[in-house]
Amino acid sequence: MLAAHGHDSVHVNQILNGSSTPDSAITQYADQNDYIVITKDTDFRNAYLLKKSPRKLIRVCLGNITNDRLLALFENQLVLIKKLDQEDSFYMEINPDTILIY
Repeated sequence: MLAAHGHDSVHVNQILNGSSTPDSAITQYADQNDYIVITKDTDFRNAYLLKKSPRKLIRVCLGNITNDRLLALFENQLVLIKKLDQEDSFYMEINPDTILIY
């Protein structure tokens, strides 16, 4: 979906050591390549709040939802995400009823 909208994207399984890559290596890779990390993992949020790394982070806090609903939520936020991507650093949290940006 991201590629279809003109955004470069890569899944963690396609880089480094795939799903066994440590969070710190994912963070370093994302920061070096100016990628946004999209995750459900609170460890990335904690690292961002403590160290501002990864520099660009979207945390999905939606529980179990269908892929179609998840993709629709992201499609609805692409303009905002593109705007945030111009910043040096941001943290965005997508919740069922709210979107928080730090």
